[in-house]
Amino acid sequence: MAYVYLLECVDGSFYAGSTRDLERRLWQHQTGRGAKHTRSRLPVTLVFAEFYEDVSEAFAREKQIQGWSRRKKLALIASDWEELLRAAECQNATHSRFYERDRADEP
Repeated sequence: MAYVYLLECVDGSFYAGSTRDLERRLWQHQTGRGAKHTRSRLPVTLVFAEFYEDVSEAFAREKQIQGWSRRKKLALIASDWEELLRAAECQNATHSRFYERDRADEP
């Protein structure tokens, strides 16, 4: 059994991690014995946690969340699944959803 968690630091930044013992890991972060990112940004607040049966699943989810934008992390924390989907959409001008719209402007 394992957890993936998201901490909000005093400066407003987020830290994503995974652990087998959530209580112990939170204590480590709060006492400056956690990750380098959180040591200089105390105190931290637990804002999200998920439970996984398999440690490898929790680790994979941690890595996924670490790659997310702040907007996606905020949507996850708020359990706002619609906003999470909107935040996940590609915003590039070359994205296929813009293709037909842009072609309509051509002569």
